[in-house]
Amino acid sequence: MRLQGKTALVTGGAGGIGRAIALRLAQEGADIVVAVHKLDAESAETADGVRAAGRSAHVVAGDIGNVAQAFAIVDQAVAAVAPAGSLDILVNNAGVEVRAPFAEVSEADYDRVLDTNLKGPFFLTQQFVKHRLARKLGGKVINISSVHEDLPFPHFTSYCASKGGLRMMMRNLAIELAPAGITVNNIAPGAIQTPINRKLMADRAELQALLANIPLGRLGQPDEVAGLVAYLASADADYITGTTLVIDGGLLWNYAEQ
Repeated sequence: MRLQGKTALVTGGAGGIGRAIALRLAQEGADIVVAVHKLDAESAETADGVRAAGRSAHVVAGDIGNVAQAFAIVDQAVAAVAPAGSLDILVNNAGVEVRAPFAEVSEADYDRVLDTNLKGPFFLTQQFVKHRLARKLGGKVINISSVHEDLPFPHFTSYCASKGGLRMMMRNLAIELAPAGITVNNIAPGAIQTPINRKLMADRAELQALLANIPLGRLGQPDEVAGLVAYLASADADYITGTTLVIDGGLLWNYAEQ
């Protein structure tokens, strides 16, 4: 169990990739704080899964796109594990996307995507870093980005801008925070079989067109992304910082717009 004695805060942990990450880190020995937009049955189910793995679980709620609430999420997570422990790992997983032709993108949709995908991770990380610096401890920041931090995605310009920004934020923070022993990395999934892709999976023609661009010929699974998070969170990856690890079945270097 590579994460015994560690505590991780995982945002967007109610389902999909976030839930898989929370459960995998728990299986590796970490206690988990699950951050969700609102408390509901799905977030409770994730917490129950963590406890079933023999680890403690706490659920905190808030809008990470709101800076005050982002700070409160980290503060609540720290309070949940004090005084015996500290928050060791931050996984910025929560994210949204809005499809729209560029000429029709609304300011509200743009703000929602950028606030959730970029501003949220920025200020969550800032508060996490303050927590670690105050204790003179290193730490791990892992951002769930996307192949679209590099790959154009027509009709999702705000999403691509947010992920491209997340890439540069990661690279900059990795350099700035390295002297403090805090590593910062991105994981960039390609097409992963999650509820957000339910419509895609129901459209056979669209799904087959996508699979034709993936050399491995299948969608990825949330557990596969979670395994990569567990690696970066562990001591095995202590010398890795400032990089994006792509998990996409070969999509990024084989993609051709139809």
